[in-house]
Order: sequence, then structure tokens, then C-alpha cells
Amino acid sequence: MVKNPFISVISQEEKDENRGSTEFQIVSFTNRIRRLTSHLELHKKDYLSQRGLRKILGKRQRLLSYLSKKNRICYKELINRLDIRESKTR
Repeated sequence: MVKNPFISVISQEEKDENRGSTEFQIVSFTNRIRRLTSHLELHKKDYLSQRGLRKILGKRQRLLSYLSKKNRICYKELINRLDIRESKTR
């Protein structure tokens, strides 16, 4: 399965954080979102997967909102590392 090598890479980068941390959950959800998105490009009428994708997007959005309130610096680093949003230059 794809999950184990992905977890080991993240765990090596952040040894002091556990798998239940907000950052790890966001990375995990991002991985699932990317896999579901590529699946839905091939199977456009898979409505159950579309619903699952929307649920995961909502969970990730709530976690990102929590992280932005809790630790703004970590939030910005994570956004840049995962390339989730376009960075706004001010």
C-alpha cells in the first residue's frame, strides 16, 4: 500500500511529532485528496468518491483553520511545503 512509505518519509522529516499531530493529519489528508482527484479524472461519475473527497476536503480545511489560529508560522511552512495554495505576496 502507498501509505506506509509515505508515513515513513513524513516521520523521518519530523521525528519529534507523532502521527496524531495536526500537521501529520493535514499531510495525510492531502495525500488522500490527490489520489482521489486522479481517480475522479478517470471515473467522472463515481459519485460516492466525490462525496468522500468533499468530506476529506472539509476535514482538512477545519484542521488548516485550527493550525492557522494556533501556530501561524507552522501553517505557512506547511502550506508552502505541500503547495496547497498560491502564496500571496504582500
